[in-house]
This record gives sequence, structure tokens and C-alpha cells, in this order.
Amino acid sequence: MANSANQKVAYLEKRVSSANVVYRKKYLFIKRLIDIVGAAVGILLTLPCLIVLSSFYLLGPNKGPIFFKQIRLGKNGEKFYIYKFRSMVVDAENKLKENKDLYQKYIKSNFKLEQNEDPRITSFGRFIRKTSLDELPQFFNVLKGDMSLVGPRPVVLEELNEYKDKKSEFLSVKPGITGYWQVCGRSDVGYPERVNIELYYVYNQSLLLDVKIILKTIFQVIVRKGAY
Repeated sequence: MANSANQKVAYLEKRVSSANVVYRKKYLFIKRLIDIVGAAVGILLTLPCLIVLSSFYLLGPNKGPIFFKQIRLGKNGEKFYIYKFRSMVVDAENKLKENKDLYQKYIKSNFKLEQNEDPRITSFGRFIRKTSLDELPQFFNVLKGDMSLVGPRPVVLEELNEYKDKKSEFLSVKPGITGYWQVCGRSDVGYPERVNIELYYVYNQSLLLDVKIILKTIFQVIVRKGAY
């Protein structure tokens, strides 16, 4: 009798596990489809804005490369270049590292500095950061498959240490342009709180949650909360 009950439990557990695998595959397929369509539409709708912003780098005082690219960690720890409109001076990282005290403060402050003390950010850069316009080129990252519309924010290698024994869980999903951390405060929420927020998304992924995050992101962009 006991063996029969154990077999039934094992059978039910296998059915549940199989159902979860099927749901996961469907979710990832639909999510990728939404990413492709959403990124393509996003690029088309913002194309005039992309052209206008690009002209500021060609004609204005902020002359130099239009795009900023930086190596970030993607799904399963794969490295890729994330693209943004350049909001900093040319050779920004070396400029920051020249000031050793300020660089240490940058590391200790969750890889952030107040805009008035950050020597890298241009006046034009402050504007596009505040309005989140600097993020528009990441639609191309989504089309390439490096990122998703929704997911944890991709981190640099140094930031990964903040996740300690949860690194593999954090890297188990594709990073996103927006995510649960962004709608919970973005730059106003630093480590270690950010770890719990990002992992919440990892453990609770669903299409419904993705839609909620996208809608909240639109609101956050409008009110410019947490963007700097």
C-alpha cells in the first residue's frame, strides 16, 4: 500500500515537473517573439529621435562617438556589448580612474556618483539620462538577442560579486532594458537591496509580470523617477 502511494506521488511530481518545463518553453518562445516585435516597433517609432540625437554628436559641442558601448554580462555569463547614446566625455573610464579617491568612492557607492561630482558626464548627457533617451539604442541589443525588453539589468563584472552565492541564479535569465529593479526605484535603490529585487524577478518570471513592468516603466520614464 505504501509503495503504491509513493509511486503515485512520484508520478504526480513528474507530471508537475513536465508541465513546468512545457510552460517555461512556451513562456520563453512568446517572450522572444514579443522582444523581436517590440524592439522593431520601438526602433521605427523612435527613429526620428535617434536621428535628432545623433546630430548633437556631429554638430554640437559634444562632438565624438555617438554611441557608448561597454562589456556587460548576459545570460549564463556570456559577455556582450551594451549600446547607449554617449552621455559621458570621450575616454570617460580612464578619466574617472585618474582620481583614485573618487574612483574608490564610485565603487563603494554602488558604482554611482552624484552628477555634480562625476567628471565624466556632459551637460547633454545629464539630459538624455534624466529622460532615459540614452537607453534607446538597446533596442538593437534586444533584436540581436543579447537582451530582452524585460529582465534584470545587465551588470559589469565587478557588480556580479554583489550577488555572492546567487550569481548563477541571477545569470540564468536574459538581462533586460527594463526590469523589476527599474520600476522599484532604479538608481535610488542600491546594493544589497538591488540583489533581492533582481532575484525576485528571476524567481517569479511570467508574461503578466513582464506586462506590469513595461506599464510601470512608461510611468517611471514620464515622471523621470530614479533616472540619473
